[in-house]
Amino acid sequence: MDFTPTEEQAAAQELAARIFGDLATHERLAAAGTGTDAELWKALCAAGLPGAVEEIGLLGLVLLLEEQGRTTAQVPFAATCAYGVLAVARHGTDEQRARLLPGLRDGTQVAAGAFPAQPGVRAEERPGAAGRLTGVVRAVPWLREAGQILVADARQALWLVRTDAAGVRCEPVETTAPWSAGRLVLEGAPAERLGGAGAYGDVLAIARTACAALQAGVCAGSLAHAVAHTTTREQFGRPLSTNQGVLLRAADAYMDTEAIRVTAYEAGWRRDAGLDAAPHALTAAWWAAEAGTRVVHTGQHLHGGIGADVDHPVHRHFLWGRQLAAYLGPGAQLMEELGELLTKEEARA
Repeated sequence: MDFTPTEEQAAAQELAARIFGDLATHERLAAAGTGTDAELWKALCAAGLPGAVEEIGLLGLVLLLEEQGRTTAQVPFAATCAYGVLAVARHGTDEQRARLLPGLRDGTQVAAGAFPAQPGVRAEERPGAAGRLTGVVRAVPWLREAGQILVADARQALWLVRTDAAGVRCEPVETTAPWSAGRLVLEGAPAERLGGAGAYGDVLAIARTACAALQAGVCAGSLAHAVAHTTTREQFGRPLSTNQGVLLRAADAYMDTEAIRVTAYEAGWRRDAGLDAAPHALTAAWWAAEAGTRVVHTGQHLHGGIGADVDHPVHRHFLWGRQLAAYLGPGAQLMEELGELLTKEEARA
């Protein structure tokens, strides 16, 4: 394994870091409410970053999403790339790629994903690749911004649904993280099939890896805020960072953050190399859910009473970390799924 970025990946990461750093400031984020930062999204798309993901691969996307997570930038970058660009590029037909990818690449089309497979969503298949979907998905991140939704039905089939189609309702849902989430109601909504056997598992692994990458960035940002605070805040005549308890908490948070990062890197690298990445994406998701929660709690705790201020930058990292962990699912559930997957692989061997 070699996680050293290629020249193209490193250039894209540097560009993303500069754009996020310049535009995703605390003041702009505080004023943005729950919607997308339109200026930031326009800048990312003008720089060609969503479209570049096809060339730099999933590991390249992981590097870009780390930079987004550091600043908790309010743009549907991960969703559009995971459920749109990469899903369609890998599993779409020639006609679907020609029709859908241009809008996803230039950002005029935002994608969202109703994932993982929704037991309450039923599909009535029609001739060809058409179908009708019925069911409810309680909360879909970035749904209110999306023009296209990738829905995984109860049988793990993938369907593309337009948000402006008849039989589709997107009802606003407020979460603790500003993701423009919505409740998706499907009442015989027209849909088109995407991919065949194996498409669901591949896209799910991509989405889990993308979320883990975001979490790695969120944790790194939270820890950076904590380090800045504890090295400048004094207690009993010396910086808080000289307290052994503070040092140990920060060290544990750093190790957890590195574990999230390296497992996300491995999952992205394996997928780009054409290797089985499902167990590794699950491992990254487990670390992101379990360790990510610990890190953002530590970041807030090391700020003392200031960490409870909802207007403080570290509070955004806390909310994002908790929401990403909730979206990925409970650690015990992810571990159970990983155990079942490894058992099946061992039986096949």
